[in-house]
Amino acid sequence: MRKSVILFIFFSLVFATITIAQTTQKTESKIYNSAADAKADIKAAVEKAKKEGKHVLLQIGGNWCIWCMRFNEKATTNDTLKSELEKDFVVYHLNYSKENKNEEVLAQLGFPQRFGFPVFVILDANGNRIHTQNSEYLEEGKGYSTTKVLNFFKQWSPAALDAKTYHETKK
Repeated sequence: MRKSVILFIFFSLVFATITIAQTTQKTESKIYNSAADAKADIKAAVEKAKKEGKHVLLQIGGNWCIWCMRFNEKATTNDTLKSELEKDFVVYHLNYSKENKNEEVLAQLGFPQRFGFPVFVILDANGNRIHTQNSEYLEEGKGYSTTKVLNFFKQWSPAALDAKTYHETKK
């Protein structure tokens, strides 16, 4: 009987610790703001991108989405990806949740949610949608492939879409 009580207390403490750790992790990793004015925020991101010669990367998803968190962690902690991302993109996390689905904005973007979450939309410096990326093609195992994500960033960078990049110099 005494062993049963001790085991019960032990497992209760372990369960409580795991629950607290998961709750803390979820609240610390909120990258999406369901109360944000997405239209105004995207407009500001486009203006910033234009000034800096970049594109806008919209990462669409929610704090409820484990794959959204995995992508954000990969892109912001991997030095190679982080550097490429900061060099060529202004990033905005567009919320999609039960509190705010941003349906009007997503309709204007061509309904990217059809690919699941996260989904990425690239806007040029004028705010024109130039690409929608299904994140499934960037996955590897239970995370994201550094190589695939890096290629995605490079293929949709301003330099990759600049005609000057492809003109041969005359000798």
